[in-house]
Amino acid sequence: MGSFDLSTFWVFTTLLLVLTAATVVGQMLRRQTEIGVNPAVVEQFNMRVRSWWMLTAMLAFGFLLGPAVTVALFGALSFWALREFITLTPTRIADHRTLFWVFFVFTPLQFYLVAARQYEIYSILIPVYAFLFIPARIALAGDFKRYLERCTTIQTGLMICVYCLSYAPALQSIALPSPLPARLLLFFFIIVALSDAFHYVCEKLLGKHLIAPAISQNKTWEGFLGGLGCASLAGMALYWASPFQAPQAAMMAALISAMGYCGGLTMSAIKRDRGVQDYGTLLVGHSGVLDRIDSICFAAPVFYHATKYLVNQGLV
Repeated sequence: MGSFDLSTFWVFTTLLLVLTAATVVGQMLRRQTEIGVNPAVVEQFNMRVRSWWMLTAMLAFGFLLGPAVTVALFGALSFWALREFITLTPTRIADHRTLFWVFFVFTPLQFYLVAARQYEIYSILIPVYAFLFIPARIALAGDFKRYLERCTTIQTGLMICVYCLSYAPALQSIALPSPLPARLLLFFFIIVALSDAFHYVCEKLLGKHLIAPAISQNKTWEGFLGGLGCASLAGMALYWASPFQAPQAAMMAALISAMGYCGGLTMSAIKRDRGVQDYGTLLVGHSGVLDRIDSICFAAPVFYHATKYLVNQGLV
């Protein structure tokens, strides 16, 4: 039972120390109003730290109880994120039966197949079978108004919130010597968290040139490149917590950082389109769950397949 060994324990300990330090810094900045830091920026930073505490607790619980529990927890997170996504997007009464299949058939089936390590099936279940089922089922309902928009909305939500996120716990199924599969997920999780923080800090300290001003007033080229460089260094420093050599760990960390940043920008575009600031309320003092896991959703499938390629080529 569980996926802990001594190295995994030390990785978790390092993560807890980093989060503790970030919490202390955030609280100090909150009290030191005379230093001129924007209170809204400080509060956003503290919100991010609180969210990563929650996600770390969830991951630790799954690690203690085993891979199946980790998959189940990610499945619950996926269901919650999909609910937030669908709530903010246009659907009609005719879509309700389609949504029943999406929430209560395809979503749990995807994570069941991940738990069963059936890569040949879960890798195509949603992008092939669910994507064909959704437009057909909506057409059978006989409502053609905004047909393409409704189909695309449900397909996009299912792809991002369920299919992509399911590749995070699927990292445990990659054929690596035990206990490396468990540490692979932890390495991924730490890099995503650190990258999120690095991008945020670099944007606030160095950001000048906006990437997409109409979508986000926070996403800058300086923040992207600075966060990418810091994440690469962090990946190299943590190579011992992964199956990679130091240069490989740096490149994989850069890949995770870049995809996570793209995830945040993409989800910001969707929020601007829907005219909302956050996808929902995770808990009091938090934004929606999808606001916190957007980087995980975009980075997980790319990191999974990049790692799987290296393993199949004998490079790991």
